[in-house]
Formats: sequence, structure tokens, C-alpha cells
Amino acid sequence: MADRPLRLRFAPSPTGHLHLGNVRTALFNWLLARSQGGTFLLRLEDTDAARSTEESVRSVLEDLRWLGLSWDEGPEVGGPFGPYRQTERYALYREVLTRLLAEEKAYPCFCSTEELAQRRQEAREAQRTFVYPGTCRHLPPEERQRRVAAGEPFSVRLKVPTKTVTFVDLVRGPVSIHTAQFGDWILARPDGSPTYNFAVVVDDSLMEVSHVVRGEDHLSNTPKQIVLYEALGKEPPLFAHLSMILGPDGGKLSKRHGDVSLDAFRARGFLPEAMVNGLALLGWSHPEGREVLTREEILSAFSLERVTKTAAVFDEAKLRFLNREHLKALSPETRARAFEPWLRQAGYLPEPPLDPAVATWLQDLSALLAERVDLLSEAPEAAGILFHFDPASLEEAGREALREPRAREVVEAFLREAEGRDLAAPGAYGEAVRAVKEALKVKGKALFHPIRVALTAAESGPDLERLVPLLERGSRLDLPQKILSPAGRIRQTLDRWPL
Repeated sequence: MADRPLRLRFAPSPTGHLHLGNVRTALFNWLLARSQGGTFLLRLEDTDAARSTEESVRSVLEDLRWLGLSWDEGPEVGGPFGPYRQTERYALYREVLTRLLAEEKAYPCFCSTEELAQRRQEAREAQRTFVYPGTCRHLPPEERQRRVAAGEPFSVRLKVPTKTVTFVDLVRGPVSIHTAQFGDWILARPDGSPTYNFAVVVDDSLMEVSHVVRGEDHLSNTPKQIVLYEALGKEPPLFAHLSMILGPDGGKLSKRHGDVSLDAFRARGFLPEAMVNGLALLGWSHPEGREVLTREEILSAFSLERVTKTAAVFDEAKLRFLNREHLKALSPETRARAFEPWLRQAGYLPEPPLDPAVATWLQDLSALLAERVDLLSEAPEAAGILFHFDPASLEEAGREALREPRAREVVEAFLREAEGRDLAAPGAYGEAVRAVKEALKVKGKALFHPIRVALTAAESGPDLERLVPLLERGSRLDLPQKILSPAGRIRQTLDRWPL
């Protein structure tokens, strides 16, 4: 194994959107391959004809690309071990089945579905696990040949030796399972379609996969697959089984915890950087205990040695925190591009391309929004304070603030100062407030609160040092939703006084 090139694969079934558990598996395979100079390949296990769709295939590819998990071999890329869709590999499966039958390492099984169902029911009633008793394994060769020649339907079963299968799981350590726990299992169904455990071994061996990193729900499949590798005369890959992901209630993460598909998180405005960061921490930890990590920082520190055996608990609050941190870390241009479609959908921005003045203003607005939202989808509501202003909407506590002694005097003085300077200029708002303070000898809440309420029709909100220039600059732009200037807002408030 030490001499084999590092080759890892992600092999989803395209039967819907990728679940966070599957995405975490893809990420860990990608991280291991990229961190050690290996190859990451994508294979579509699309043999479930009833559920696999081309729409799901497109969704899987789009999700992986959005996350930045590029593949070296696979659909739309190609490679030396293709095809990379199981439905295009049936000839390979038939070839291997023919060989196993010829070498008497497998045999035809004529037991009907009804017979097997009856035996399973009997096993359930006896409170024991059903294991195929090897009925057809002991048929005389001439009887097998006669029944096959007569066209009697049959599945193909592997002749499983009686032994203990032992392997070292790269996460869980040594694992031993006796073959008596599963018996002779089915390689191919009567219609010739391969079972999962058969197809995956054929594919992984022919594609020279060196490491299989997957969820612990596949742990019970591993000894079955190792026995097949031995029958084929192939060296098994190294196995690593990742612990399951739990919901906040301690149950396995599922639909009862909400929509846990990657597509749903993307639609809610999570960044790919935050998803990679959050998913990496589900079962792995940074050597220094750090949690806010870039993709490059995760890559440089990733190893299976730091993957835990214990189940990981998905915490959306933590993911939202990570998303905000990554939002704040984006460059001004990238952050503005991230917010732009959400603000345009709300009717706040014109169609692209943006005028240079609008683009610059959007960068400054995005910097403000990044400190006030966790998700991109929350941007329209947070930006509403710029685009919507109605003094009549002021709640009673705000109205009370404007009834304080000298409140109107402060607001009128601020308006005079605002009209005498360019509030779009850096520091102009602060200068205006200081001028009011010196002229009226008012300070603290008696100074700042009436101005905030009169400017925003709210008692709290963004720092006015940053908001006021954005309002002034925005009022001068050609936007679908017009922005009222600070002076215009003050005038409207004074016109409606008392509120």
C-alpha cells in the first residue's frame, strides 16, 4: 500500500440534493487528496434507475463546484479509469461476474424472493439476524447447469469463506468481524444488475482507489468487500469510517431537523468558505484548537489522525457565526459581489453592470452589512434602514425621545449644520454633531438620541458615522429604490412633529 499512489473518491448516488453528511464525506476525501498531493475522483453511483435523475446529477456537480471541491477525474472531466458513471460500467461488472463463476468463487442462487422473504420473517420472529444458509451453494454442478440452461432466474452469490475478517480502520483502529455474521451475499440480481457491495469493489479496484473514506454506516459493508477483494486477487484499499453527524437533539441529522441539504444552506445565504470551515469541524479539529479557518489553513493542517471517533453535533448557530466571520474577512470587491444579487432581488440595485459610483457605494454598504448580518439572505432587511423611512412608523419609545426637553431644538440645529456641509465627506457627520453640542451645550443621550431617531425613525441601528455618509451618497445615485438624504429625513420628521 505504501507504494500505491494516493487516490480518493467521492461516489454519491444522484437521487436528490447532497445531504450535509455526504458533503462532509466529499470534503474529507478532497482535503486528504489535496493536502498530500493525491488524486480526487468523482464517481456517480446511478444504478437506482427509479430515483437517479439528470437533474440530480447536475445538482451534485453544481454543489461540489460551488464548494470549490474540484475533481481530477470524473464526469465532465474524464480520466484514464472511466467511465465514471456506474450505468456505463455494466459490461465491466458482467466480465468480473463471469470470471468469478468460472473460478467457482461465486455460484447461481435460484432461491426466489418469496422464499428469502419467508426466511427473513422467520428470523425476525426468532429474534435473530437472517443469514443466507447456503442452500444453492451445495447444489450439484449438473443441477446448476440444468436450471441455468432451462432459463430459471437466478442471482449470483459470492462463496464467502468461514473466517474472521480483520482490518485497521484509520479512524477507529482494529476491527474484526466473522463472516458468519453475513454469509454468502448477492453480487448480482436476477436481472443482472449489480448490488452496491459488488459494484463498489469492482469500481474501486479498477480505479486503483487507495483510500476509502466514508460514513460509519458503511462499516458493516467493509468485511464483505474485503472478502470480495480477496476473491478477485486484489489488495483492498485502506478504510476510514467517519462518525455520524447528530442534530442538536442527539438524533442522527435528518429532515426532521429541517432541510439539511447543501442546496438549502446555499439558498439561505451561507458562503462556501463558511460551509467548508463548518463541515471540516464536524469530526476534525485544528491542532491549535482554532475554529475560524480558511480553506488553505484547513488544508495545511488536515490529517485523518485528528478525525475523532465520537459523533459530531451539527450546530447551526456556530455555522452562522462562522459565516459572519468569513463575510467580514472577504475583500471589499468580493463581499460586494456576494451581497449584490440579494440586494438586487429586493429591488434596491439596478441590473448589471453597475455604474462605478454605485459599485463603490455598494462596497461601503456591504462592509456595514457584514457587521450586522450572519447570512447573505438577511442583507435586504438590514439594508432597509437606508431605503425605507417613515417617521410615522416610530414606536412609542422613540416618540417619547422626541418629546424630551430641547429635542426639537437639537434636531433643528443638526439640520442647519447638515445643510451647511457635505455629509458624504468623511468625518462631516461628526463635525455637524460637535457643532450642535458646542452651540447648545447639550451632550450625551440628550444630543445623540434625538438625532438618531429623527434620522432613522428607530431607536437603534448602525453607527451614524458610517450610515449618514452612505445615506447622503446613496441619495445622489440612480437607484431603483430612491434613498432619502439625511437632510430630507430630518425635514420629514420635523414636518410631522409632534409624532
